[in-house]
Amino acid sequence: MAAPAAGANAQSLATLKRFNFFLYGTIAILSSFFPLYFQEIGLSKIEIGMVMAGGPFISIFANPFWGYWSDRLQNVRKILMMLLIGNLLFTIIVFQVRDYAVIFMLMLVFFFFNSPTFSQSNSLILNAIEGTKYKFGAFRLWGSLGWAIIALLAGPVISRMGILNLWILYGAMMLVSLLFTAGLPRGNIGTPKPKAERQSYWKVMFSSKIFFVFVVLGVLISVPNSINQTFVSLYIANLGGSKELIGWSVFLSAIFEIPVFLLFDKYLKKSTRVMFGCLAAISVLFVIRWLLMSVVGGPVHIVFIQILHCITFGGYYYVGTSLSAHLIPGEYRATGQAIYALTWGGISGIIAGLVGGWMFDQLGPRTLYEICTIISIVGVLGFLIMWLRVRRSELEPEPKPKSA
Repeated sequence: MAAPAAGANAQSLATLKRFNFFLYGTIAILSSFFPLYFQEIGLSKIEIGMVMAGGPFISIFANPFWGYWSDRLQNVRKILMMLLIGNLLFTIIVFQVRDYAVIFMLMLVFFFFNSPTFSQSNSLILNAIEGTKYKFGAFRLWGSLGWAIIALLAGPVISRMGILNLWILYGAMMLVSLLFTAGLPRGNIGTPKPKAERQSYWKVMFSSKIFFVFVVLGVLISVPNSINQTFVSLYIANLGGSKELIGWSVFLSAIFEIPVFLLFDKYLKKSTRVMFGCLAAISVLFVIRWLLMSVVGGPVHIVFIQILHCITFGGYYYVGTSLSAHLIPGEYRATGQAIYALTWGGISGIIAGLVGGWMFDQLGPRTLYEICTIISIVGVLGFLIMWLRVRRSELEPEPKPKSA
């Protein structure tokens, strides 16, 4: 049996699962109910979109910044501790103000600590299980479980305590997550590179043409997903749905990610061709999902359509994380995961917040999701082309050396 990686043991790996449960569940509370909170204190849809777009904008700088320091220090656990402490402090502060300009500025600082948490937790998992029998999905599924269960329980709790007291629930859950960081594995892998040999963020991004194209195509698929994540709770509320129904929407969108991760753990081949084929198929399901969202008749319909999230986002998230780890060397893994995170929380999130907020307000949600369908179709075509190119290159025989 393979031994755990350096700095990891059975107890720390068990703590890693619990940490993911509470981390993802805690952030699910904020991402699901933050737009409703901002609406409650008087922000317009466009202003909400602007605030939420600040996070992806900051993540463009925050992800590579924290990814670089993770690679340099070879200690992902320490970075996660710093991120969660900053996250907690600025959450408490932002809920104490009502002025839009001040909220916007404080949220930029909050997102500097919040946006890299998922990419860093992924790096910690990948580093901790390096050289062991464990699979990524067996740990990441605990995040989905926490996202589903805690968001579901948060719905009735927030209904009783009031949306204005959202920060109390979030702060308490973040404290629990922070306590678990003490028992996490260090998350180091390999030998730190000398300063002269360290690759910059941009060099890692362009080190593989295939990885670069994957990142670009990921933006096309993730823009509609980011729009949905930002505005689906408002869509449900506008159609007459309750906070409990929003909780059920989040629950159903995440709980079935667990079998998806387990299936990918068992059957996904670490092959560039296979992974691009999977991404093309998943992108087709995204098209179907947004098309259904454009024709819903009531809030309950949205809840059931959200079940597709487990296959679309869950599948893309797993395969994309695996493909990034496959294409980027282990010593630059945190930076590679940070770049991958930009496709979901960076560039796409900025577009989703700015353009999505305007479209929701001016064109209506149905037209918004019709546009999302078209964008996803372009992404599907891109992944199909990449799959064909990779497949052709793998089938072509190696050129024979010319005889003298």
